[in-house]
Amino acid sequence: MIRLGIIGAGHWGPNLISNFSKSGRSEVRYVVDLDPERLRAVRERFPHVETPTGIEPLLEDESLDGVVISTPTKTHHELAKRALAAGKHVLVEKPLTTSSETSRELCDLAEQMDRVLMVGHVFVYNEAARVVKERIEEGELGRIYYLSMVRTNLGPIRVDVDAAWDLASHDISLANFWLDAVPLSATAMGGEFINAGIADVVFATLRYPDDVLVNLHASWLNPRKARDITVVGHRKMLTFDDTAVEAPIRIYDKQVLDDRSHPGFVDSISSFRMSVKEGEVSAPSIPPNEPLRNECEHFLDTIEKGTRPLSGGAEGLAVVRVLDAMSKSLKLRGQEVAVESA
Repeated sequence: MIRLGIIGAGHWGPNLISNFSKSGRSEVRYVVDLDPERLRAVRERFPHVETPTGIEPLLEDESLDGVVISTPTKTHHELAKRALAAGKHVLVEKPLTTSSETSRELCDLAEQMDRVLMVGHVFVYNEAARVVKERIEEGELGRIYYLSMVRTNLGPIRVDVDAAWDLASHDISLANFWLDAVPLSATAMGGEFINAGIADVVFATLRYPDDVLVNLHASWLNPRKARDITVVGHRKMLTFDDTAVEAPIRIYDKQVLDDRSHPGFVDSISSFRMSVKEGEVSAPSIPPNEPLRNECEHFLDTIEKGTRPLSGGAEGLAVVRVLDAMSKSLKLRGQEVAVESA
């Protein structure tokens, strides 16, 4: 059994506690939180778990294999640093930290200590996301032109990070995963409507190698929950909505035909229609899966087998580098900012 301590029993923490407790391969020995009421709720459901209010018992327990961190982003660096220094494997929720500098420090420390550092970019563990990556890599969509990614909801309103760091981090991790690349530059505009200095809505454009564009819309101030992603290639187009249980992926056999295949002067609706291809729409079968469960099992795999995580420290750092560039662009009111190189 892999022995774990979990720091944070708030919004997301209980899901992690539940998944690792039910795994059959891991034992949750400790749950740490500053709120006595949260710890009381943990004890009621998991009476065998120790519930200290500080992390010292976790760090001092030499039999503990790993630490899982689900706390406000501003605390990630210090907690992960102390856990790694104590020789623990670490899974930390996204984003890794609040800056490229501190994220890089954690990556270096994990390598120095020969410990796993994994970031909870849960959407890359969705089977549907894996299918999208396969279709892109197999060339079914052709050359990728652009991605449009919309992630909105009404709340929860954060006070530690803005909507980009909270929401767009998901989409950046997906875009990096699908394109197997990191953006070269970012431009971003946002609005601070609820709390001064914290953008509630962010519109951003990322420029990837090979002239691929990724447009992001992240907002926690929107009446509709949306998880809409469109991938446009020169052969086919694809949509991905992880809230659609029946058919999260739809592939459209649509494209603009080569200009030389039709008259250059379009003077009617019928001749315009001749310039585009309207084919069938298909919905690939996606096996039933629970992304968070997949993520937790993957963390256990990396500890057992010594393998590299799909969303390791390097991938977490790459996302933070993009978020840093977006933050700089926000302050510069939309100026294009280069993403720091690896």
